[in-house]
Amino acid sequence: MKELVEYIVKFIVTEPDKVSITEENSDEGLLIKLDVAPEDKGRVIGKQGRVAEAIRTLLRVKAAKDDTRVRLQIL
Repeated sequence: MKELVEYIVKFIVTEPDKVSITEENSDEGLLIKLDVAPEDKGRVIGKQGRVAEAIRTLLRVKAAKDDTRVRLQIL
């Protein structure tokens, strides 16, 4: 799932070299932490959070196929 987020986010941001993604497994499922350059945060979140919500929706679909839970945290 890390690869999916990385693929999407690197096309959105202006500084793809500063994209950092980490995965943490817990009893609640998979937590994906996304860190981007400060000037790119608005691009990743989008107006009224629409871009971030779209990314989360795609992750939920993939997680449902893998029979797991996933959360995305934008730092």
